[in-house]
Amino acid sequence: MPRGQGGDLIRFVELSQHLPFRQTLDFLQRQIAAADHGSVLEATAAFYQLQLHRHPEAIHYLQQRGLRETALMEELGIGYAPGGNLRRHLGQDYPLDLLFATGLINPQGRDTFCRRVIFPCRQHGHIVNLYGRSIGRAFPHRLLPRSKGGLFAWESVRRCHPVILVEGLFDLAVLWQAGFRNTTCALGTHLTPEQFQQLTERPDRAIYLVFDQDENRAGQQASQHLARRLADTGVRVHIIPLPPGHDPNSYFAAGATDFARCLQQAQPL
Repeated sequence: MPRGQGGDLIRFVELSQHLPFRQTLDFLQRQIAAADHGSVLEATAAFYQLQLHRHPEAIHYLQQRGLRETALMEELGIGYAPGGNLRRHLGQDYPLDLLFATGLINPQGRDTFCRRVIFPCRQHGHIVNLYGRSIGRAFPHRLLPRSKGGLFAWESVRRCHPVILVEGLFDLAVLWQAGFRNTTCALGTHLTPEQFQQLTERPDRAIYLVFDQDENRAGQQASQHLARRLADTGVRVHIIPLPPGHDPNSYFAAGATDFARCLQQAQPL
């Protein structure tokens, strides 16, 4: 940045943010770092999306999980991390310390998401995190060490009435594929304060919770707890029980066709 432009920018931030000089520099550094992180996440997601159809094992995994529509895979930005080539691909445009800082490359210099199907998590059009689901023996779930953001695809789902809330992105994907585009996902059963506020911003909204039917009843207990919290705000809440051992993804992958009836028969809390 030319010297004059840099001084003008610092002065503008000082005045608009009401900050002293040192805090203004810190503010600008954070803004630049955030922009760098956003840029590298976009480049990574685009690279992984290109890899998806080049690796049959990834497509086979998606088909096993019941996800078959190529157009939906593209809409969701689903990709695949084969491992071993992300650092080489990004290294010409981004410094190695940035790849470490974002968590994309682990301390051993390897691709953090190696052999994982990737979902980019967007908020207001920008990627805030990447979710990776292992297709091998590694721990199944992985997010970058940063906020998971708000509810998935909330900018489009927030206009829906009612809203279906699920735990995982594969649950969301098969429900979208089946036509239930009013589905969002919290990436787990624990909602952040931001996600909870999103669900309760309209008191006239009905919410359907479809969590995993775990053998240890963890999913059932989580849905009951969340339903009570939501109901306390005045929101109408319904819990959809699936057959034992199922989550929405496995239920649809097994050939279920009666989900609409499940919604209609659900009783409010």
